[in-house]
Amino acid sequence: MSQDREWMLIDGKEAESVSGEYIRVENPSHRGRTAFEVPKANEEDVDRAVRSARKAFREWSGTTWLERSDLFYKMARALEEETEELAVTMATESGNAIRTQSGPECRGMPDKFKYLAGLAAELKGSVYPGLNREYFHYSRRVPIGVIAGIIPWNSPATIASSKIGESLIAGNTAVIKAPSQTPRTPLRIAKILNRFLPPGAVNVITGPGSTSGMYLAKHPGIGRISLTGSTDVGREMLRASADRILSTTLELGGKNPQIVFPDAAPSKIADGVIGATRITRNGESCSSGSRIYAHRSVIDELCGEIAKRFDALKVGDALDPENDIGAITGKNQYEKVVGYIEYGLREAGSECICGGLPPADGPLAEGYFVRPTLFRCRPDSRLVKEEIFGPVITVVPWEDEAEVLEMANDTEYGLTGYVWSADVNKAMKFAHAMETGWIMINAGGMQLDGQPYGGFKSSGIGREHSLEGILSDYTELQSITVNMGF
Repeated sequence: MSQDREWMLIDGKEAESVSGEYIRVENPSHRGRTAFEVPKANEEDVDRAVRSARKAFREWSGTTWLERSDLFYKMARALEEETEELAVTMATESGNAIRTQSGPECRGMPDKFKYLAGLAAELKGSVYPGLNREYFHYSRRVPIGVIAGIIPWNSPATIASSKIGESLIAGNTAVIKAPSQTPRTPLRIAKILNRFLPPGAVNVITGPGSTSGMYLAKHPGIGRISLTGSTDVGREMLRASADRILSTTLELGGKNPQIVFPDAAPSKIADGVIGATRITRNGESCSSGSRIYAHRSVIDELCGEIAKRFDALKVGDALDPENDIGAITGKNQYEKVVGYIEYGLREAGSECICGGLPPADGPLAEGYFVRPTLFRCRPDSRLVKEEIFGPVITVVPWEDEAEVLEMANDTEYGLTGYVWSADVNKAMKFAHAMETGWIMINAGGMQLDGQPYGGFKSSGIGREHSLEGILSDYTELQSITVNMGF
């Protein structure tokens, strides 16, 4: 098989598409350079993958928790051995800088599998008191069947390992739809895990989401859809699943607020505020705290601290460990981000503090590179209201606490939020009034396996990365009543 192609994984084996068609994957650090090709799955390919997963489900769902736990520890060790190679793969296709993003993301995968291995015995039901001594009432957690996992392009290692791992530990099998821009990372991960699994327990298909992804979502053999992606795609998934009343897990978009109180020293919090923007991921994260609301008494100093740090970040080839920030993942997203910067530069009431349009020539013109950009805006600016999914951060002044709470909650999204204050009690009270699924106080990161992750409002349905999420989203609750006196 040609080395410039990465094949799908179906029924435990590498697979071409029935049609023989392929899609080209670009290296975003080098515009126009094809990194490799992957098959373009059609409806027949999807059917092959789902049938394989359904067949494997009969064997995998019958394994004990101890057998699954043991295999998960083995898979964690296998991932550890190939972490650095996976990091290079991810950096090449996604543009995520290898030192600050691709490397740490891939090194985190083994820990995810170790965490899940420890949860295997916790997927249990309950016993209920009855009204008659002769009746015994209990419940049990049972696997759903085949999980359709649809992966986004921005974080392919973390989310692929999460959807595969959470599906398998609960006794399900999986068909993963890899993102068209970054398919090799989830394919390589699945092929490592495949060494320890029955054929068909994990399958990975490739192709456009509008065709291959929708074939998967509508397939009658799927038991649940688990999608991480944009809110618009989430709505499409809900429509696709409506006729079958198919349960869905949706982790969708975010336009997340950071609230900076007047007692938060800008020089002390600036690094954390920047970390919350996910700027070294080019802001290509649904959890990015991209709209900052800073009290008017500290906004000028905070903008200066952020701009100073933004300007010091090195942007360039994702594979160069000297660089802090790599490339935007693909031409379409790059053009979208540049379009928002152009809009902000001409919008009345918006001031570009640092960054701006990318250069037309020189090294940064060779790829989809954008300097970290900071705008000071009015609250009603499009830059503040719309999810840009790029390295474009806004700062808005505020004076009244009730007003800033209203501005923070005035959005269709509700994924994450950040509060910065020297008064933790005040910060906690404010956080409790925010309409978001995950809130950090005086911290810009620290997402933890075991703490449920998911959003309010249009940011999604369900929870992941936790026991609660696995129980609710990857198992069914079955109730049993036994007449012991029969």
